[in-house]
Amino acid sequence: MAEAPPSLISLCIDALAQQFLRPSDDLPSIYDLPSHLLHTLITRLPPFALRTFHRHHLPFDEEGFSRDDSTKKRKRARDWNLSSAWQRLFLLRWPDRVKQIQPTDWEQHYWEIHLQDCLDEAAEVALIPSFSGYIGDIQISDSILKYIGFVGNTSHSSCDHSKLSYHCLQFGSHVSCLMLQNVLCTAETSVLLRECKLQSLVLRCIRSKEQIDGLCKLLAQHCRMLTSLEFVHCTLSTDFINAIFGSLVIERVQKHGIQHLSIIATSFLEPCAVSLPSGLMSFLSSGRSLCSLKLSDNQHGRTFAKDLFVTLLNLSSGISVLDLSENRIAGWLSDFNRRFLSGSHMSFGNGKSLKLLRVLNLRENNLGKDDVESLRYALQHVPNLEELDISGNSIEDEGIRNLIPYFVGASETCPHITCLKLENCDLSCVGVNNLLHILSNFKGPLKSLSIADNYLGSQVAEALGKFFSTPIEVLDIAGIGLGSYGFQELQSLIKEKVKLVKINISKNRGGIATAKFLSKLLSQAPQLVDVNAASNLMPIESLAIICSALKFAKGNVQQVDLTGHIWDYKPEHVSPYTEFVHNGLPILILPSSSASAAPHDHDP
Repeated sequence: MAEAPPSLISLCIDALAQQFLRPSDDLPSIYDLPSHLLHTLITRLPPFALRTFHRHHLPFDEEGFSRDDSTKKRKRARDWNLSSAWQRLFLLRWPDRVKQIQPTDWEQHYWEIHLQDCLDEAAEVALIPSFSGYIGDIQISDSILKYIGFVGNTSHSSCDHSKLSYHCLQFGSHVSCLMLQNVLCTAETSVLLRECKLQSLVLRCIRSKEQIDGLCKLLAQHCRMLTSLEFVHCTLSTDFINAIFGSLVIERVQKHGIQHLSIIATSFLEPCAVSLPSGLMSFLSSGRSLCSLKLSDNQHGRTFAKDLFVTLLNLSSGISVLDLSENRIAGWLSDFNRRFLSGSHMSFGNGKSLKLLRVLNLRENNLGKDDVESLRYALQHVPNLEELDISGNSIEDEGIRNLIPYFVGASETCPHITCLKLENCDLSCVGVNNLLHILSNFKGPLKSLSIADNYLGSQVAEALGKFFSTPIEVLDIAGIGLGSYGFQELQSLIKEKVKLVKINISKNRGGIATAKFLSKLLSQAPQLVDVNAASNLMPIESLAIICSALKFAKGNVQQVDLTGHIWDYKPEHVSPYTEFVHNGLPILILPSSSASAAPHDHDP
């Protein structure tokens, strides 16, 4: 049957919607439209037309009200539900991103990501060796233009709406966060982005003086509003560092407003590869707003880290997050340890910076047992530490023994540690059993512990079982070699309600004992939300055990990961388990069927 032709009203609404794509103030009056037709018009407008409608033609008075002739009442602007219209347009264009964000202003976020897409596309063109024109003249593709309503509309031929410069000028005022490739770091770009209100900026692959010069103009232009700055895969010399951080200083007050600084996977050229560059040191000293510092995977050495630590001890700013992961800083605190022991540690200053530190990340830094002992003394200058990550360092059991006195002291004098990560630290069951015994009696608010990827064997099960009765909420014991016997022990030791919210027991080769343990845990953990039980050699019979436990558990489980198992089943065999759903998504994350994954023929 043929579709019914559109109504006259529908045709008129569509024609009116097209009128809002014209770059002109000569638009028909819509103020006398009944409210239901105005609502219909809003749902038919493409993004650019909705923006024009929103900015210039919605009949609001000075108090933010509009007249609804059908009810003879005034309506607030929010009652026209423009936010829902922008959310719908966002969902149509970027359906995968909606789950990741919930912005307060959908229109602002729409145009911000739109301009980012335009810049990314322009960067691809500018990277072509033969490109020699102006960045602002780069043509935006129809695949982007169609989303905002331009493709197929010839009324814009005189407006250069396909040029990057047009989009920067039109939509830049909505933009507060951007990511720029090195090829876009030019003096021209600072002009193109002059309408932006940049608060967060990510720079990738900056390497040349020309790029640094262009970047510095952009930074100086936005230094009063910029609060977050990130460099990824860049190459920085001493002169580059001095220029970058010098451009961030606000004139007259000689301070900067950066709150978050990240430098990741970046090459620091000599001599700043060895010691802390003076430009960075000056930047740290002149920023009272700085609260987060990440210098990760930059191959920093011990001298650099030592100079940084001393500088932070003397700062007046209050850094709450310090990330030095994936560097080479073994021995960075050895001098501090000796000074502390000799009584001369007061020369490190009385700044408040590390006193406010809450998060310290030292993952994969080549640290050993002696470094942990030095760290224990240093942590006395960090009384408010909440999260400590020293994973990926071969500290062994002796390193744990060096760290344990810190927790004993903290439980009596400074009970602030809430999260401890000791993954892949070459620990044995002896050292971990000792640690779990101390933490089981810890008076502080420890809520999260990871001892994953240390081969501990089933001998750790008894200490783990006792630890379950603490207020721990997040526990990662993946890949510790529990085996079936370890899971049996844990199952027998859970005799009362536990407070776990999230647990990772993957890669422990527990077989069907894993499922039986989960069945017991689900009945005793009413707050449990997330379970990762992947890659445990469980047979398919385990699925029935887990589902039965889910059915009777009085909890809030949202996800159980069972991937990484070789189960031979047909899709119809798992249909009874589709009843387990949370917010429209399946709770059980099942492995691919070995039958469905097999070849459909016998071709070699």
